[in-house]
Amino acid sequence: MKATITSTAHYVPEKVLTNSELEKFVDTSDEWIQSRVGIKQRHVVNEGEASSDMSTEVAKSLLQKRGISPNEIDVIIIGTVTPDHPTPSTAAIVQNNIKAKNAWAFDLSAACSGFLYSLETGARFIESGKYKYIMVIGVDTMTSILDFKDRETCIIFGDGAGGVILEASKSNSGILGSILKTDGSGAESLNVLAGGSKFPASIDTINQRQHYIKQDGKKVFKFAIRKMSDVSTQLLKENGLSGTDVDLFIPHQANKRIIEATGERCGIPKDKVMINIDKYGNTTAGTIPIALNEAVEKNLISDGDYVLLSAFGSGFTWGSILIKWNSKN
Repeated sequence: MKATITSTAHYVPEKVLTNSELEKFVDTSDEWIQSRVGIKQRHVVNEGEASSDMSTEVAKSLLQKRGISPNEIDVIIIGTVTPDHPTPSTAAIVQNNIKAKNAWAFDLSAACSGFLYSLETGARFIESGKYKYIMVIGVDTMTSILDFKDRETCIIFGDGAGGVILEASKSNSGILGSILKTDGSGAESLNVLAGGSKFPASIDTINQRQHYIKQDGKKVFKFAIRKMSDVSTQLLKENGLSGTDVDLFIPHQANKRIIEATGERCGIPKDKVMINIDKYGNTTAGTIPIALNEAVEKNLISDGDYVLLSAFGSGFTWGSILIKWNSKN
């Protein structure tokens, strides 16, 4: 039994922050941002809008597209590093918002790999035979942890959410395989230091600006290209495929140069690599499901296509998932 994706959706806030607007309060320029990371704009939540709000919109759309009721959902998994609260989980809030009274729900934290980790988890639940419909959402409100005095990070990220519904495949299609990895030695290179049990919120942590995301850009850049391409190539090989067999490659949208270099190392033609970072920036756990839904809406994926997903994030976490697409199941 394989798990397959039968519905996709995404949501981004209406408010848009362009590079030109960033120039007004950050020492940067539109030309520099586009040349370095490939971003033209990003979407930003309105005051009071949080990860659960974006996820709820995705959840409603997923149900409407699939034509099922909230009561039919068995499990809700949300990948995020920007939950509404430390507790309860954002997934629990979404479960209540959509009145999915029969679903149990939880959050999963794996940063930019959060959607892949969640997708893998949901797929294994489907394969167990116990569950029929599982909702998987990747969401992050990155502007809630951005230091707009740090131009190395504030130019990169945006807010957004995307998701899928998983169910058992009725054909020899769906999620064919996956490789997921973690290397905790990379924790110091990309993190939010305060706000947890190690450094609870205090006047000192606030004054030292430790509640914002920080990263060693050069180290992350090199590590991401190598690790994403390695697992993607290995996964293809395990399934008797190569880069030229991939019909659509959807990598995490962290940096256009990382995306292009990863695709090239995997031997995937440029026209088969999905890139939308220019419109949304890095929405962390939201990038892959947002891109996946855009690909579906633009008819970039056909039944029988091989779709390869790959991500890299804080932790370090990284991985790849291979799908043989079948929207009709």
